[in-house]
Amino acid sequence: MRYGLVLASATLLITLNVPLDVFAESFATLTVKVEDVSNRGGNVRVALYDRASWPNDDAKPVIDGVVPAQTGETIVTVRDVPPGTYGLKAFQDYNRNGEFDTTWLGLPAEKYGFSNDARVVFSEPDFDAAKFTLSPGANTITIHLK
Repeated sequence: MRYGLVLASATLLITLNVPLDVFAESFATLTVKVEDVSNRGGNVRVALYDRASWPNDDAKPVIDGVVPAQTGETIVTVRDVPPGTYGLKAFQDYNRNGEFDTTWLGLPAEKYGFSNDARVVFSEPDFDAAKFTLSPGANTITIHLK
């Protein structure tokens, strides 16, 4: 039964001459310009979270991206993201261990940043300070590492 429904839907779309890129437009592409990247190298890691997963340090992000760090500005692009409201966390992973490292006092040992350049006061900002809307199609945000 399902196969027949899928085949009928595909036939209808072809008959109506609906371009396939219409469906690609229902997703978003996010380009993140990460500024103030250190010359210490490593990777720049970005992760997109929704409201429910934001406060949970062990939560899996909606989507993430990792690229080699480029001194000054590094650009990270993630594709095929459902449009919605998100917060972005980023850090420069100097030693490429995939983890945000801290000192023995619990202070950051690597540069970090959040969408909207949300301020850190004793702990990461709340979701409302970092949230932004991701629309279908191309989107760009800039964050500054601290």
